[in-house]
Amino acid sequence: MMITTHNLGFPRIGAKRELKFALEAYWKGQSSLEDLKQVGKSLRQGNWALQSNLDLVPVGDFAFYDQVLDMSFTLGNLPARVQDFHGDPLDNYFRVARGRSAQAGEDHVQCCGGVAAGEMTKWFDTNYHYIVPEFTAKTQFKLDATRLLEQLAEAKAQPIKAKPVIIGPVTYLAIGKAKDDSDRLALLPQLLNVYTELLETLAAQGVEWVQIDEPILVTELDAQWQHAFNLAYHQLKSSRVKLLVATYFGQLADNQYLAANLPVAGLHVDAINARSEIVPLINQLPAHKVLSIGVINGRNIWKTDLNATLDWLEPIAERLGERLWLAPSCSLLHVPVDLDSEVKLESEIKSWLAFAKQKLEELQVLATALNHGRDAVKVALAVNQAAVDARRSSKRVHNPQVKAALQTLTPQLGQRQSAYQHRASKQAALLQLPQYPTTTIGSFPQTAEIRQARRQFKAGEIDHAAYQAAMKAEIERSVREQEALGLDVLVHGEAERNDMVEYFGEQLEGYAFSQFGWVQSYGSRCVKPPILFGDISRPKAMTVEWIKYAQSLTNKPMKGMLTGPVTILNWSFVRDDQPRAVSCYQVALAIREEVLDLEKAGIRVIQIDEAALREGLPLRKSQWKEYLNWAVESFRITANGVQDETQIHTHMCYSEFNDIIASIAEMDADVITIETSRSDMELLDAFDHFKYPNEIGPGVYDIHSPNIPTQAHIVQLMQKAAERIPAERLWVNPDCGLKTRQWTEVLPALSNMVAAAKTLRAA
Repeated sequence: MMITTHNLGFPRIGAKRELKFALEAYWKGQSSLEDLKQVGKSLRQGNWALQSNLDLVPVGDFAFYDQVLDMSFTLGNLPARVQDFHGDPLDNYFRVARGRSAQAGEDHVQCCGGVAAGEMTKWFDTNYHYIVPEFTAKTQFKLDATRLLEQLAEAKAQPIKAKPVIIGPVTYLAIGKAKDDSDRLALLPQLLNVYTELLETLAAQGVEWVQIDEPILVTELDAQWQHAFNLAYHQLKSSRVKLLVATYFGQLADNQYLAANLPVAGLHVDAINARSEIVPLINQLPAHKVLSIGVINGRNIWKTDLNATLDWLEPIAERLGERLWLAPSCSLLHVPVDLDSEVKLESEIKSWLAFAKQKLEELQVLATALNHGRDAVKVALAVNQAAVDARRSSKRVHNPQVKAALQTLTPQLGQRQSAYQHRASKQAALLQLPQYPTTTIGSFPQTAEIRQARRQFKAGEIDHAAYQAAMKAEIERSVREQEALGLDVLVHGEAERNDMVEYFGEQLEGYAFSQFGWVQSYGSRCVKPPILFGDISRPKAMTVEWIKYAQSLTNKPMKGMLTGPVTILNWSFVRDDQPRAVSCYQVALAIREEVLDLEKAGIRVIQIDEAALREGLPLRKSQWKEYLNWAVESFRITANGVQDETQIHTHMCYSEFNDIIASIAEMDADVITIETSRSDMELLDAFDHFKYPNEIGPGVYDIHSPNIPTQAHIVQLMQKAAERIPAERLWVNPDCGLKTRQWTEVLPALSNMVAAAKTLRAA
């Protein structure tokens, strides 16, 4: 018996974020397009080398910005607004991704070359953002396989067996958005013609297997979408390549029979999320079909319990024989590249972890044990078992005091003293804000000076006092700029914060931190999720002194800026030895202490960001209620211990909120700010049917694009918002923090925003 090993995808950013720096250099005009392409080629070759022990290696999983956008270009599905641009296709690709490419690529375009960037949202329940495909009744597809064929040719030069990876046609339609009233499924027949052509093109290159990702199979599908799967794969079954349909992130549930019986050569299932489905699935699987089981967690960084996994796998391997393939549960895009880079991480905690490279090594151990017996890898199994056992028994993981504190939770902790209407009048009297008050979401540009001071402090080149002085200077700059702009509620700019989650994790007990544990969030944006390994507590105040200092610089209200418990949880690598709800309640109690300390310090506006609330939703609506109950309760525990006069804000970004608007209202924040600029206020459609009771700031400045919104455009967006929400409850603000932008972009954009607010007030 020989078990086949393969991978669904590999991190593309590089162990040292090479892709990030190459992209940003090109966009700034500091390097050429050829330089950028060469970095991409080098990263691909390095990734394939790291995967060379696998039987099948993914090709086409590399993207310069986003794999969904890659698929749109492969299918010739470009928005009309960029179809008339000429030059290198990669420049057009970046226009859709971010509104413009490098300035050199825009020389022929008047007025800065900006176009509306594609809408961005979360990839299922991950923190990865994709560019949403756009459809109309007139959409035409036309194959452009250049990118995939170029990567395939590169792969053939290395000693690997290539397995091209593409997004499946049903998922592609499902995750896109109709820009008119048309039915996306009406496009399926002509879309399938292009997929048929693509598969034939790959067959002509000698490809044997193609991985075709259909994660939409783990969601609830109505009869139309289920029929679409049958229609699609009965047409594609005539292809000369073998298709491996890959599902991940959840359970197949009522789609199990559908998935098992699609006319394809193989099916991949995520056994981390759907282990209980594997044996029933085998019973339904046709005798010829390969079953690929995702046995290594592709979304978290804990070592796999290899012996326990083998105990479960061995009977399955005995039954399936060579029809059994092994892989990670999903693409390794969602984990860092290589644990070997971590030379400063505590050895005890490091011994509990596995990054992408180490996960493939675990996969190899499992396959060797199944193919040749456990004795063939007994040393590796023993080392793994020792690490797993050590983590389970570690006193650093378990804190009796924190566990005792959870027993004190009562519903009263989540209740404000008064209803919103009563609080709002007290807050209005205290804050004295104009109609359409202006504010920002929290962060201001992380300048070269800020990053240099942080590097020098970490390297011991400057002491703590010098670092604090540098940060205070940046905070003062932010305050003075906001006063000059005429903003109504100010922020301190978060100069001292490396990341909105990592900053808090560094000051909470129960967290550990990597140096190079970077994960792509979108494009060149990378995050380094902290490692939540144990029970969480707050030893001391985390933000109070910084916010007090900022408030001392101005008479205007200064927002205290915190990250909420659900976002801290969802944007961390979370321990897997207890329910996520338990960890979330622990974080909620810790952040509640910070909220109350800010209030005691005289801060009357406190923002608690819950940017990740929506992405934590289970993929099946039948499971939403349980998650939303503990997520909303965690926020309320954090926020609602304050006096009526203290105004609580929260912020959410880049997700569809319409279907959970009632739960957002239950959070009972006084003010919520959300992203709406890329969707042209479409996200406010929920307010046509749901009367949101509190105040709201629909984002009017797309901070993920270098384009500067005009005053007229902002007025237009706010007028659309005022059709749904009373003007007296509307705020004017960007759609997210300004950390990644430059001051040269931020100042004119915010100036236009303030001017727009004045125009609205005058009207």
